[in-house]
Amino acid sequence: MTQHRINTGGYPPIKQYPRRLPLARKEEADHLVKEMVDNGIIEESSGPWASPIVLVKKKDGSTRFCVDYGKLNEIMKKDSYPLPRIDDTLDALNGSQYFTTLDLKSGYWQIEIRPEDREKTTFTTGQGLWQFKAMPFGLLGRTFEEHLNNLRKVFQRLQKANLKLNLKKCRFFQKEVTYLGHVISAEGVKTDPEKIKAVVDWPRPETVHDLRSNEGIGAVLSQNIGNEERVIAYFSKSLGKPERNYCVTRKELLAIVKSIEHFHHYLYG
Repeated sequence: MTQHRINTGGYPPIKQYPRRLPLARKEEADHLVKEMVDNGIIEESSGPWASPIVLVKKKDGSTRFCVDYGKLNEIMKKDSYPLPRIDDTLDALNGSQYFTTLDLKSGYWQIEIRPEDREKTTFTTGQGLWQFKAMPFGLLGRTFEEHLNNLRKVFQRLQKANLKLNLKKCRFFQKEVTYLGHVISAEGVKTDPEKIKAVVDWPRPETVHDLRSNEGIGAVLSQNIGNEERVIAYFSKSLGKPERNYCVTRKELLAIVKSIEHFHHYLYG
């Protein structure tokens, strides 16, 4: 069973007072607390720790119950295990034809907290103290057979860790998926149109002054595929105060240097 450790060293307990909630939201908070108790996610606490709650409205209109662990996070010893870079992950998907995205059902709540660390998650609604027993708040092959084999391995690992999927949010054997702000398919990787809508809808410049920018520089990396030139990636950088005083030639040279530094992993092969 996967268990989460909260390492605060020898730091003394942190106690914060609850935030006042409107009556309607207070009833909602009490209902969510009862729901978590019934589901075995939280239990009563009598420890010296306490953090305030925050109720967040989700896109579908429902409410997500959160706790403000800002103060606790400040004293926690961080795990320095490296997360994969987004661009490296997208490069690894190149050439794949089938995709599956998985979503863990109430993912955080499936990971247990070590019994000795649970009191550090204590929160208060103004009606007592509660602590979490579980943490308070998808994968992708070239051929169908390879993809199926990879999926089987993922399911085996999830089963071993006793983690459950949210089938409503899972998508299997897709030809195209949205992942980390990009749309991925057998044809390659492109930016999610929703993420660049504001740029696409930007008013068209009408004067030379509108076209000029003294605030930043940019570059586009493209590749010729047959008779078609296809954009691979974009780069931009805001100019600092001294850089804004550069002449046009120096700004162009700066754009070349910074774009080479940014795209070096592609240029070096």
